[in-house]
Order: sequence, then C-alpha cells, then structure tokens
Amino acid sequence: MSEYTADQTFEKADFTLRALPKAEYENCKFINCDFSSSDLSGVKFLDCEFISSNLSLASLSKTSFIDVHFQDCKMLGLRFDNCNDFGLAFSFNNCKLDHSSFYKLKLKKTDFKNSQLHEVDFSECDLANSTFDNCDLLNATFDKTILEKADFRTAYHYTIDPDNNRIKKARFSKSGIAGLLQKYDIQISE
Repeated sequence: MSEYTADQTFEKADFTLRALPKAEYENCKFINCDFSSSDLSGVKFLDCEFISSNLSLASLSKTSFIDVHFQDCKMLGLRFDNCNDFGLAFSFNNCKLDHSSFYKLKLKKTDFKNSQLHEVDFSECDLANSTFDNCDLLNATFDKTILEKADFRTAYHYTIDPDNNRIKKARFSKSGIAGLLQKYDIQISE
C-alpha cells in the first residue's frame, strides 16, 4: 500500500458505491460517511475520527486502527478481532456496537462511553484499565477476560463471572453487583 492521505475531511461520502481507496489515512475525519458492508481490509487509519458514520458489517481483515476515535457511529457486527493488532487503539462515544467481536484483543485503557454493546464478544480480551461509562452491556460475553482496574460503575445490564474473569481492583457500583452474582441465581433486594 503506497497511497498516503493526511489531514483531509470526508463528508457524506458513500463508500458502499465506490470503495475507500486502500491507503494510509492520517489525521483524517470521516463525517456522515457510509461504510456499511464495505471492504476496509488492509486500510490503515492513524489519529482519525469517524463521526456519525455507519461502519456496520464492514470487513476489517488486517485493518489498522491506531488512536482512532468513533463518535455517534453505527458499528453493528464488526469483527475487530480480524484487525491488525499492532498499535490497535481506539475509543468509542455514543456508538452502537451490537454483535461486534473483540475476541482475544489487547485493549488496555480503552474508553467506551454512552455506547450500546449488546451481545458483544469480549472473550479472552485484555481490557485492563478500560472504562465503560454509561454503557449498555446486555448479553455481552466476558469469558477469561482481563478486567483488572476496569471501571463499570455507570455501566449496566452486564453479567460477569468473577470466577472466570480477572476482575482485581475493577470498579462496580452497588446497583451493578447483581451482574457479578447472576450465576448463583440469588435474590437481591434493596
């Protein structure tokens, strides 16, 4: 990949009709763009922002996301576990990530804010020091996941088995404790 694009803003572009050229994009903004079901394989995004864009079901084989921020994006069914994991770092604010997979990724200090993460797979993922601020984690899978020092104080609808995940020094609210005890099928009252 020899193409390089820097400091550009792409607005209202429909990449379902004409594919985003395979290139390295640095410090670019993608605003109101449609990448749904697009092939982003091998594309490198460095210090980029995706705002109000749709990336649902995009192919992410060997895609690089290095210090990328997603804001108000629809990102259903994405296989982040197929991305290039070298330097992988991103944050999400007000995004819808239902049915996406982060299987086995190292995502320390990742910020998830005001996002919906229904049925997301975090199995064997390293989320140490990550934040789930006001996130809906309904039916999200945490299996052998590293959650040490992660912040779930304002997250909700999660189910995490403390015996099957590393949760040392993770932070939870009193109202979220039921999500840690669900496997015991006990009744908790206020």
